[in-house]
Amino acid sequence: MHSRSPAGRSGRPRSAEADAAILAATREALVELGWSKLTLGDVATRAGVAKTTLYRRWAGKNELVVDAVAELFDALELPDCGSLAADIEGVVLQFAAILALPEARSGLMAVVAEATRDEVLRERIRASVVDRQKRLVVEGRARAQARGELPAEEDPESAARTVDLIFDMVAGAVVHRTLVSAEPADEEWVRGFTRVLLQGLGS
Repeated sequence: MHSRSPAGRSGRPRSAEADAAILAATREALVELGWSKLTLGDVATRAGVAKTTLYRRWAGKNELVVDAVAELFDALELPDCGSLAADIEGVVLQFAAILALPEARSGLMAVVAEATRDEVLRERIRASVVDRQKRLVVEGRARAQARGELPAEEDPESAARTVDLIFDMVAGAVVHRTLVSAEPADEEWVRGFTRVLLQGLGS
């Protein structure tokens, strides 16, 4: 598990087992209680740790919930299916499956809503979820370029902008489909979405 606690916080060495238990308990509490009723005390009880253990790792509920949700997305992997289209379809189906989880759905919607009035929280979401998962786009583009499916982009700034754009298109479409429209991102939809995305990339 990747640690995302604020840099510079001192104290006892972190326990990976305790972190995993706390984040799992947070997701469980989100599903059962919802954002408004979730407390660090309840999470500590569920995880079998002292409340002070949570405060040594996270400053408050916002940080904790972001990290609990972000851990779900760390499971995303870009499959090597032999073509860019198949790779995209594979990772988008994984993404949609994660968003279909009650803990992902309730947690992500809650922190996004809270972030509309909390700049620090927005930055944490960007660092813990968005920036971390852009690795999939970087990896996928590099693989497609090596296959000759996409042209190389020599200018680093231009390449970074393209990565941002692709990520926003994929994440935005899938989140809107599953969480806003509440429609399934099934194989048929994913194939259609991938076809449209590749038309844009090809141009």
